[in-house]
Amino acid sequence: MDRREFLNLLAIAAASGTILNPREAEAADAGARLYDIKKFGNVHLMHFTDCHAQLLPVYFREPNVNIGIGAAEGQPPHLVGEALMQFYRRNEAFARSTVMDKRFAHAFTHLDFERAAKMYGKTGGFAHLATLIKQIRAGRPNALLLDGGDTWQGSATALWTQGQDMIDACKLLGVDVMTGHWEFTLGAKRVEEVVAKDFKGKIDFVAQNVKTADFGDPVFAPYTMKEINGVPVAIVGQAFPYTPIANPRYFTPDWNFGIQEESLQKQVNEVRGKGAQVVVLLSHNGMDVDLKLAGRVSGIDAILGGHTHDGVPAAIPVKNSGGQTLVTNAGSNGKFLGVLDFEVKNGKITGFQYKLLPVFSNYLKPDTQMAAHIEKVRAPYKEKLAEKLAVSEGLLYRRGNFNGTSDQLIIDAMMEVKGAEIAFSPGFRWGTSLLPGEAITFEHVMDQTAITYPYSTLNDISGEQIKVILEDVCDNLFNPDPYYQQGGDMVRVGGMTYTCAPNARMGARISDMRLNGRPMEAGKTYKVAGWAPVAEGAKGEPIWDVVAGYLRAKRTIAPRQLNLPQLTGVDGNPGIA
Repeated sequence: MDRREFLNLLAIAAASGTILNPREAEAADAGARLYDIKKFGNVHLMHFTDCHAQLLPVYFREPNVNIGIGAAEGQPPHLVGEALMQFYRRNEAFARSTVMDKRFAHAFTHLDFERAAKMYGKTGGFAHLATLIKQIRAGRPNALLLDGGDTWQGSATALWTQGQDMIDACKLLGVDVMTGHWEFTLGAKRVEEVVAKDFKGKIDFVAQNVKTADFGDPVFAPYTMKEINGVPVAIVGQAFPYTPIANPRYFTPDWNFGIQEESLQKQVNEVRGKGAQVVVLLSHNGMDVDLKLAGRVSGIDAILGGHTHDGVPAAIPVKNSGGQTLVTNAGSNGKFLGVLDFEVKNGKITGFQYKLLPVFSNYLKPDTQMAAHIEKVRAPYKEKLAEKLAVSEGLLYRRGNFNGTSDQLIIDAMMEVKGAEIAFSPGFRWGTSLLPGEAITFEHVMDQTAITYPYSTLNDISGEQIKVILEDVCDNLFNPDPYYQQGGDMVRVGGMTYTCAPNARMGARISDMRLNGRPMEAGKTYKVAGWAPVAEGAKGEPIWDVVAGYLRAKRTIAPRQLNLPQLTGVDGNPGIA
């Protein structure tokens, strides 16, 4: 609904004697203004990524710690809170074209999250996203919808249906092109089955960097060619390069991944040779990797990126030998829809417009067809999902470089249930938020834990090995070369304390490891609980059973006290609120 339609609605309502609920009228007007973006150009692309199987609207708190190292310090996406707001206020062109009000702050930052969440409601939801996509398509004929991956994983229903609930939802949503990451944790056979059967003739699955391990043959189509309003457009796919490292190798034993710059340049040159006037990389590299890649591979007009869950309000132009590439990242959990418009004349791009639209569910009516699908796929599991395990007295959230209260809850549960001295929880960036006073349901637990390798473990690990583990994960996050970053957050740690120097060299970032205030010994072993082991053959009670049992016993969960490392060498970093 645009503003004119909204005013017409008011007039019709008044003439008929109908009185609109003030809240409904306010929401409708706010939505009309927020989503009424003027059409620009003749090539139109919509993009969402990292929804992590969230079909319903959710709360999702953005990080208050997202540290940039080296050249990335002080630059998007490594800005949080007020620093992010100030950065975009200083961008005069952006500030002129965007209303940077409290809704903007709520969408893109953690600021005043609890109050703002109650005011603006939940975000995302495929029924609401479908409404917005249809509205954008109505004003932008032949617009393509691109899915950046991490779509079939992250919820109980996606796990229990092997992603089928999301696969059918994406077909209903009108997705045209997709790439992947967590999809591969359903196993190579399942992914191939979906691409060959469910997607055939409907959705193009593209990934130029996935090759067979024996002969290096392409597993999927590297790109797809489309025509948008008479303009030839190529969409090249880039799946997550480190899938066999970040996730169990045994899920895709016969496939190799990687960034593969040379192969990518070859694909870009090939589509240009076939007449593509616009070339877009649909990427699951992560924002920092995409920024580096954009400066080294020429001929790409835009990178629509994902993986690191960064909601970046404006496209970032990166210069390279062929001109420039626009780099974007569209957040996570269905919170955002990116809209990229190009003006193409005489075979050349003459201008562009980019908007990253927050999907406020209160401002968008749910699409009836999608809502019916969601109701149908959830129906067999409703009772199990709705089980109330406990009530949280504090805010539960995950996202942040070092810890979140949801992860702290998992750590606390593991330590108590497993009888561990120390606990590790993976630095996953997916997982919804829960406001104080809300019931923690089994569904919420699954939002934090729904993976195909959920085994909980208890092992004796030496102090020396613990330091190696922490150093290794820390380097994945803070290596100054983005190509050595894997995009997750730091492993969450319970029981012990430590000091972290993000700017230090590899192997020297972790120090002063202590347990109960006493220095840990390199040669001494400690009982360490964990979950999500990547080794083949791992066994253990599913982590959701560990956490659910802990919650059932407690019934009331006090606000979590975060176990955070002492940070050094990062004073003044705008990635720390």
